[in-house]
Amino acid sequence: MLDNRTHSPLRVRPLVECPEEMLEKKFAAFRGRFLIIGFGSIGQGVLPLLLRHLELRPEQLTIITAEPRGREIAARYNVSFIEAALTRDNYRGILERRLGEGDFLLNVSVEVSSLALIELCAEKGALYLDTCIEPWPGGYTDPQLPPSARSNYGLREGALSLRERYPRGPTAVLTHGANPGLVSHFVKRALLDIARDCGERGTKPKDRREWAALASRLGIKVIHIAERDTQVATLAKAPGEFVNTWSIDGFVSEGSQPAELGWGSHERHFPEDGLRHDFGCDAAIYLLRPGAATRVRSWTPLEGPYHGFLITHGEAISIADYLTLKDRERVLWRPTCHYAYHPCDDAVLSLHELAGKNWQLQERKRLMMGEIVSGIDELGVLLMGNKRGAYWYGSRLTIEEARRVAPHNNATSLQVTAAALGGVVWAIEHPREGIVEPDEMDFERILEIARPYLGEVVGVYGEWTPLLGRERLFAEDLDRDDPWQFKNFRVL
Repeated sequence: MLDNRTHSPLRVRPLVECPEEMLEKKFAAFRGRFLIIGFGSIGQGVLPLLLRHLELRPEQLTIITAEPRGREIAARYNVSFIEAALTRDNYRGILERRLGEGDFLLNVSVEVSSLALIELCAEKGALYLDTCIEPWPGGYTDPQLPPSARSNYGLREGALSLRERYPRGPTAVLTHGANPGLVSHFVKRALLDIARDCGERGTKPKDRREWAALASRLGIKVIHIAERDTQVATLAKAPGEFVNTWSIDGFVSEGSQPAELGWGSHERHFPEDGLRHDFGCDAAIYLLRPGAATRVRSWTPLEGPYHGFLITHGEAISIADYLTLKDRERVLWRPTCHYAYHPCDDAVLSLHELAGKNWQLQERKRLMMGEIVSGIDELGVLLMGNKRGAYWYGSRLTIEEARRVAPHNNATSLQVTAAALGGVVWAIEHPREGIVEPDEMDFERILEIARPYLGEVVGVYGEWTPLLGRERLFAEDLDRDDPWQFKNFRVL
């Protein structure tokens, strides 16, 4: 099999098959009340999956959301729908009487503080899951706050600091969507695949030090969350309109934050616009540029080479931190890790227009759903540095397959909702784990639950590097001794 875009052979591992009966399997029973906060594309998409795979009655569910959209979907499933915007002043009054011991709060909202909800759930004895760590309004963009305080690094450190206050409390799963979330489990699966292909003989790692030691032995210097969305709609983007296949407000807020990346131990060219944080785990840095204005080179098997946006995401920090190998406080090994996102073409045009308007969001927003006619979301992790070449492992989900297996989803949203379902089930099965990140969970159990909704799940080797083909173009300032330096990936 030849990829004409890289002129390199693609070595594809066998497709991970999924029995059709998994689409109807009940994974867990839940007897408490179940609150969903937020009901945009992810809330609407996850609702039928929860009812399909949990022993859960519609009357146990309540949706609380700031907007009326989705009301008819909630009614179709006989689920209670409350239109109310949660704020610093009212969230306790609205939620306290609806949460108690053994209940569940699924947070898929924007601009509702994750930390506030985690603390409330801990006090009440309720389980919790979110798909990203959200601040109150202004937390991402407040010019009075320094960039470090507006970063995902800072939000993560704030959430993890609650562990001391609530040790072994009710399980609160942080950042468990597609990415962050699912991709952390892809990384572990990919590491085991590479180890097997390299003749590593040994047991599966049991803790974070053993996973970090495995990544070090395999020479994994860089991990990209490499995603290419090719979904196309009948209705093209119009001037003054922001179009996307998932939350527009969420995407714009992420894209407006400083670009962030886990910073590897092999790096020897610190970015001129890069800064370190003066607190926390020190596993990541940030750039004095918005993520939506920062591009990097990456690769996926179907797309080949591409330019993606270095959008800040929690997994860039948590994966790099989890795979840090230390001798006491001295870092022996850590991979560079970041998102390399090429959204659908209409979203790229929307970002270009947004940047040209000095990051003032367009007046009209359109979430692409029913009007999508073709395309695929190719979402995976690209592990680089091993002697066998770059290895991409992930999900290739078409819009046709997404519609076949689940209502109210497109290919992008289903990868998120399937992972959220997996995290919910895991939390129900492990109700007293306290605050946990995806990297600390059972990756095989999560992948088992999410698998029916991920389309083709494959691992592919390729010979791509960020230097491939560039020697014939321009006299660029490159590090030709080590292709895996961040300066070689960055597009300037």
